[in-house]
Amino acid sequence: MCSFYNNHQTQMEYYLGLIASSLLFLIFVKYFLGLYAKTKLPPGPSGLLFLGNLLQIGPKPHRSLAKLAEQYGPLFTIQLGRVTNVVVSSAEMAEEVFRKHDAEFSGRSVPDAVAGGLQNHDLALPWISTGDQWRTIRRALSIYLTNPKKLDKLQGLRLKVVTQMVEHVKEISKTGQAVNIGKLAFTTALNQMSNTCFSEDVAHFNSDQDGNEFQNAVKTIMKVDGTMNFADYFPWLKIFDPQGIRRDAKAAYTWLDQLCEKFINQRLRHRESNFPPYGDLLDSFLDFRQENLVYFDVKHIKVLLMDLFIAGTETNSSTVEWAMTELILNPNTMHKLREELGESIAGKGSLEEAKILELPYLQSVLKETMRLHLVAPFLLPHKTVTSVKFKGYTIPKNTPIIINAWAIARNSGSWENPTHFNPERFLSSDIDYKGRYFSFLPFGSGRRICPGIRLAERVMSLMLMSLVAQFDWKLPNNMLPKDLDMDDTFGVTSQKAIPLLLVPSTRSN
Repeated sequence: MCSFYNNHQTQMEYYLGLIASSLLFLIFVKYFLGLYAKTKLPPGPSGLLFLGNLLQIGPKPHRSLAKLAEQYGPLFTIQLGRVTNVVVSSAEMAEEVFRKHDAEFSGRSVPDAVAGGLQNHDLALPWISTGDQWRTIRRALSIYLTNPKKLDKLQGLRLKVVTQMVEHVKEISKTGQAVNIGKLAFTTALNQMSNTCFSEDVAHFNSDQDGNEFQNAVKTIMKVDGTMNFADYFPWLKIFDPQGIRRDAKAAYTWLDQLCEKFINQRLRHRESNFPPYGDLLDSFLDFRQENLVYFDVKHIKVLLMDLFIAGTETNSSTVEWAMTELILNPNTMHKLREELGESIAGKGSLEEAKILELPYLQSVLKETMRLHLVAPFLLPHKTVTSVKFKGYTIPKNTPIIINAWAIARNSGSWENPTHFNPERFLSSDIDYKGRYFSFLPFGSGRRICPGIRLAERVMSLMLMSLVAQFDWKLPNNMLPKDLDMDDTFGVTSQKAIPLLLVPSTRSN
């Protein structure tokens, strides 16, 4: 009996040892294969076991990756947990990506916050693969949202909202109180978008409740989608959601989902009752649905509306807040802009949106603001859809590509005095927003470029023109411009860390 037991124990030890040896062998094989694969990738910083380079990133990845680019060059590899990423940090490398390899780099790395928070995220334009559904959604936007004739047709709705904004600030100017510029701009951008989509306001300047709830949802989404989420770098953590990111994302996305669903259901009942159409974007999308039932149904419309609200509110309002900050810091620039606006508006009272886009100094101020304070410091995460031969390296399929547009926009090889606010640099330049000038990518480039550029131009231009032309502004409590905090936060969008508060006074002229 003892002999049998001893033999059995020996066999068990043998098999356990064999299994352990096999596992170790597999681990070493995988390790050395990984090293072999890495030799084909661009060089980069060495990292810690399991963590990789996560500890080198910090709370502001756009800045830390820009510093690493100074050491390792404009194309380098970085290991974030179990995920190998390739980082692009120069205009030359960005041009190589978008001109020569746009199709190969057109995939998307979907953050866990989106995958776990947004219902039907695989139908959302920012994350959907570039197939027939993607092309159908882009076509709907090009016909009904960004078409110049359609934009002109709906400009009265946007002007109505800006007029409400001006009247609200005039009332505040009588009290001597300060205005939160970011919050004011957000409410304006929000109502401009809601009027474009639904023909009605969803927030009120004199009431914080609705606007705050909407702003909280959008800001939460922008924050969590851009947060360094351990579940993205260690996939086995997704089920635990250790930072609560998936939970917060789901709550914010669900709130927006229910809001858009409410508007869609109301409009469907309106149409079933044969009431006259509103002629807004939602009516256009519902009409378009009749011709494209396979790739454009109610689910597509709801997700698309959510995308438009997320992309068209926080980004536009943040740019206006940064522009006003720079104008306060640079009074000579403010004076030049007011001179241009005064000459253009004199005798007319107002300008059409299309004419505002022709004001060179106003447009230069906005471009320089977007260059220096890039709202989206990283372009939405690209991913290789196939193995790519790139600049002598081999980048495997499904490799996330981080395009550090913030670093590109501040590269001294592309810009003289890159950290200095100087709108004049754009006056003699034909640089635009269309992604053809790879040192300036506020809206991205290639097939994944933001489709809402024309609308964003109009919204930001009209808002900034009205604030500058109608009011004088000063800092509260005798604060000096040099005391302004210029720190930013990081997320999908980079926002001003400390809100800009300014005291308005109505200009007599």
